[in-house]
Amino acid sequence: MDALSFINVGFGYSRRPVLHNLCFDVKPGEILAVVGPNGVGKSTLIKAASGILPLTNGEIRLGEKSIHSINPDKRARRIAVVPQAIHLPGAFRALDVVLMGRTAYLNWFESENQEDVEIATTMMEKTGTLEYADRLVGELSGGEQQRVLIARALAQSPEVMLLDEPTAHLDLHHQDRTLKLVRELALEQGLAVLMALHDLNLVSRFADRVMLLSNGTVHSLGRPQEVLTADLLAEVYAVKIQVFPNPQNGHPVVTTSD
Repeated sequence: MDALSFINVGFGYSRRPVLHNLCFDVKPGEILAVVGPNGVGKSTLIKAASGILPLTNGEIRLGEKSIHSINPDKRARRIAVVPQAIHLPGAFRALDVVLMGRTAYLNWFESENQEDVEIATTMMEKTGTLEYADRLVGELSGGEQQRVLIARALAQSPEVMLLDEPTAHLDLHHQDRTLKLVRELALEQGLAVLMALHDLNLVSRFADRVMLLSNGTVHSLGRPQEVLTADLLAEVYAVKIQVFPNPQNGHPVVTTSD
């Protein structure tokens, strides 16, 4: 497995820069959470890491190769994306959507084989979506569709997972289950995980490192205990913050204060 590396990267939309001078990497087996205020560029960062957004400068590498030099089909075998608030085709079965994760492994006009179906059903089982396999996606709730998207990404058998607010439509039970699964896969399969999240307390529990964005670049990068501090967060979010250790596990607990 290879690390995903950002080397002096900048990008944006048209002539409007969004982020610049990004230098960091995501190691195999690691979850790096990206946090920051609305509009700071978290979703843009995920798009850039997937290779679909042109860079204004710098380079993103997977191992020794620029991601933009990798054939899109081969890149899809190595990098999987769980986007935010995507509209899924309502007339497709959930299993059909998850099987789309195997598309990069198929030749033109080739259909999925039994191995592809087994991989897809295994990932649906892991994400708690196998019971929806034969249901139309249009009949599923937003949270159920989100878990189907995660199953589709896992069915790609990737080296890197990019997740943009993966818990946005999930209840507390499925937030916990989903992020525990992501952490388990990162450890067991050596996945490099780059994940944009708003919920700082989920970040505290599940991330190995945290990258705090502000003013178009990296403000702070380190372990949750190093980045999720009252002073750093108050400076970036412009609100009074309290941080105290969870008495059960020591993870930082973040809350606003009066």
